[in-house]
Amino acid sequence: MTLLFVNAKQVVTCAGPARARVGAEMRDCGVRENVAVAVDGERIAKVGARAELEREYASATVIDCGGGVLTPGLVDSHTHAIFGKPRYEEQERRAAGADYMEIAREGGGIHSSVRDVRARDAEELLALARPRLRRLASYGTTTVEVKSGYGLSIEDELKILRVIRQLATELPMRIVPTWLGAHEIPKEARATPSTRASYVKMIREEMLPLVVNERLAVFADVFCEPGVFTIAESRDLLSAARAAGLKLKLHADELAPSGGAELAAELRATSADHLAAISAGGIQALATSGTVATLLPGTMLFLGKGTRPPARALLDAGAAVALATDFNPGTSPTPNLPFILTLAVSELHMSVAESILAATVNGAAALGLAGETGQLASGFSADLALFDVEDIRELPYWYADRRCRRTWVRGKACHSSELPIT
Repeated sequence: MTLLFVNAKQVVTCAGPARARVGAEMRDCGVRENVAVAVDGERIAKVGARAELEREYASATVIDCGGGVLTPGLVDSHTHAIFGKPRYEEQERRAAGADYMEIAREGGGIHSSVRDVRARDAEELLALARPRLRRLASYGTTTVEVKSGYGLSIEDELKILRVIRQLATELPMRIVPTWLGAHEIPKEARATPSTRASYVKMIREEMLPLVVNERLAVFADVFCEPGVFTIAESRDLLSAARAAGLKLKLHADELAPSGGAELAAELRATSADHLAAISAGGIQALATSGTVATLLPGTMLFLGKGTRPPARALLDAGAAVALATDFNPGTSPTPNLPFILTLAVSELHMSVAESILAATVNGAAALGLAGETGQLASGFSADLALFDVEDIRELPYWYADRRCRRTWVRGKACHSSELPIT
């Protein structure tokens, strides 16, 4: 089917090189007026003057944008959307003075979600995840990365990854699966150094081959943080994952500067995520590598931390910066990627153009998809989002509001604000 999108107040193309944008490239997100977008099947055919495209695509089905703003579909490149119950009690505990690591040591945090997920079967997890991902789509996201990591056993990690695969077949969104078997050291493996070492060996030698054999993941990820996985353990696991054919991601320097960003650059990981506590050396390492720095400001906000990811230092150093929600039950329970843009502008001091590019082109690059999605340009996937605003600067301005009217993925309808989210 051929579609012709017309009557948008602005078309934000983000057009340019099919790679992460850096430096001065981040200043221009390609805002155009009086243009239309032609879609042929699953691909964008042309962006150009409305009158010209109406003549060229006279038989196309016309989509009237009603004076809204048309953008590339947003790319949320870091989520933990497969979980059971929410962890609202931890928010109240933090308000009373407990910190993240204290709650984790007492069996809360990730451990709490692990116990809950292990007790649920795949059908329960599917039923919980479907509306969550539809809600995420309702904010304009068309591509989403989804991690495992709340199983921490062979059986339960495979269960989660199979749920992600099922969701990818059911939902119109583009879903990218990441294996995060190294999300935490489970309680039963923390008794002695020997049991810990055995767990790490099990991840590498037993769980990883099964994930690869079933083709359940595109990426491998490790939570490299003091008290979780060490630099040596992270290097070992990620090197094995790469040798097995997986691409690499890294939870790095979230709460303390541990050298995670430097390791990500050393291993040429596709992205290093979190980075609220990244060192000056880590910033330089990412700036001189092809690794995307994925910032998750919603996490620090929800945890009540005074620190924020140093977006300006990373951008000014020449690093590629992406933004994502970190949607999860404990530290960032938001599916609202435009709200993350608000935080990027108001708290990280990014410009609107920088934040838009960080949630489209650079988000795609953080998933190895910069040649496929993230911009409205000929040949790219027809992933579009229509917002009920007249100027792209309104998207982060109306904070926490749902302004997305409709989205399309590969040229097919994905979300409509006129339909209930079920």
